[in-house]
Parts: sequence; structure tokens; C-alpha cells
Amino acid sequence: MRTEADWLRPGPADPPRWGHRDGLTVGLSPLPGPRGLLRVYTPYLGHRPERMVNYVAVEPVTRRGLRRGFSELERSRLDDEPGLTMWTGDGRLPDPGRLAVVDGVEVLTVLVRCERFASGAEVDLRVRFRADRPHEVELAAAATATSRPLRSCVLTATMGNYARLRTLRLAGREVHARQLWPWHRGDRFTLRASFGLGALPREPDGTAVVAARGDEDDPAGADYEPSVLPHWHWQGERAEQAWVVPDPHPRLRAQVNGRVTYWASSAPIPGGVAFENLEVREPYRPWRPLVFRVTPLPGTSDSG
Repeated sequence: MRTEADWLRPGPADPPRWGHRDGLTVGLSPLPGPRGLLRVYTPYLGHRPERMVNYVAVEPVTRRGLRRGFSELERSRLDDEPGLTMWTGDGRLPDPGRLAVVDGVEVLTVLVRCERFASGAEVDLRVRFRADRPHEVELAAAATATSRPLRSCVLTATMGNYARLRTLRLAGREVHARQLWPWHRGDRFTLRASFGLGALPREPDGTAVVAARGDEDDPAGADYEPSVLPHWHWQGERAEQAWVVPDPHPRLRAQVNGRVTYWASSAPIPGGVAFENLEVREPYRPWRPLVFRVTPLPGTSDSG
């Protein structure tokens, strides 16, 4: 049986961070990094405690709209700075979250609120950890009572370039970033590559998996150009990053885009084009759970 010491939960003077003390955790600003994003930490890969493996952005589309909202890129109406404000509880002190036992498993749940988007979308995000799954977090979004109706609400993992994710695992095959965008150059994103439900691997209960990993045996030993800032240098062990999608909608699309330079720079990514955003797009269903999982690959110290 887990104890309180097994969970990471913020007190009044602590930074806003929750999860498995020895596993995956999630944090919010003012922890380092852009505002408007969930920070995902995986110290079991050999990362420093403050090192994020990825971020998750919230990108809703209203029923009458065509363009996504961008929690990371929109300017806040509160202070006119980039990134929408996210908070828990009353916004003054972080909510430690609620512990409960569900189907015999201890679960930690915290509700994250997000500032209203320019489109009129207003979204809450439920963040949930299961004691028996230390390498994953369940995320579920829902429109608030004052939100404009939603067509979709994409949760997108935004920083695949840090791990240099390049291989997307599909049903019966794999596809590499270089196959998708062999001629891409410059410092912009590629177009999105999109795959329907039939292209994705499925678990016995029908759950779909959208999983990507790197293609390097030793990513920590990569050679970087001098222009690559140190925070882009990969640390630690290799892992697969995945969205796990129970009860997938028939119109589900798994989507990736890529870059050949690191975000907001012209610094080249070692080895060329790599995935940046990894996401699932479906018609909106309130509190629809998606699981983000970061699993050490075989041969790493925490892979068992």
C-alpha cells in the first residue's frame, strides 16, 4: 500500500507539481518554462528533478470556429504576456489534490483551470495519477459552463524535438520522420501528418496507442552544433512517449508535425527532422480521458 510519502503534492509554500514521487510528475508555471503549458517530468529516465521531458498544451476549437486556440501562444488578458494562465484551487495557493481509492487503486486527482481563450473557449483540465502506473498521467478536458460550445479540444505534446522523437509506431509497421518530410528545410514546422484509427496499434480492449520514440542508440552522446543551447541537449535514458486512447472515436486522427531546427531558433537538430507535436484529434467529449505515458525502452536502467 502506498503512503503519503510516495506522492508528490504541493504544500502552501511549494511549487505547483503533482504525481509519483519516483515516477512521472506534472507541474505548472511559475516552474521554469513557457506559461500556458503543463510540464511533464520523468526523473526515472535519469533527468535532473527540474528537467522536463515534454510539455502539454491545450488547444480547443469552438463549434462555430475553424482555428485552434493556443494555451501557450495566446496573450493573457490578465497581464498581456504570452501564455494563458493556468492555476489550481483559488489561484493563490496550489491545490494539493485529492487522494481516493478507485477500484482498489489509490488515485491522486487535481483540477487545473485555464484562462479563457480568445475564441471564447474556456476549459478545465482534470489531471489524474494511478498508484499502479508510475510512468503515466491521465488528462481529461471539459468546457466550463461559461465556455462557447466546443467542436474539439486537442491536448498536444509539444516538445518531441528534445527527445528527438522520429519513429511513429503504427499497426504492423513504423514510419520515420524522414519518410514523411524528406525535403523539409528551414526553421518552420512541417505540415501535419495524419493517421486514422485503422492505422494505429490497438490493445486487446480496443484502446488505441499513438507512440513515438527516437532512432538513436545513445541520444545523450549526440554531437551538437555550437548554436544549440544547452537546454536542448538530451539527458538520461531513452524512452517511448505515447498517447493511450481508451474507447477511441471512429473519427480519431493521430497527428505529428516536425522541425529540422529547435523551436524559436535556427539551431539544427542532430540527425535532421524530428517530431515536435504528438497529438490525438477527436470530436469533443467532455471529460474524455487520454493517458500520456513515458516508458523507458528495453535496456535502460528503469525498464525492468
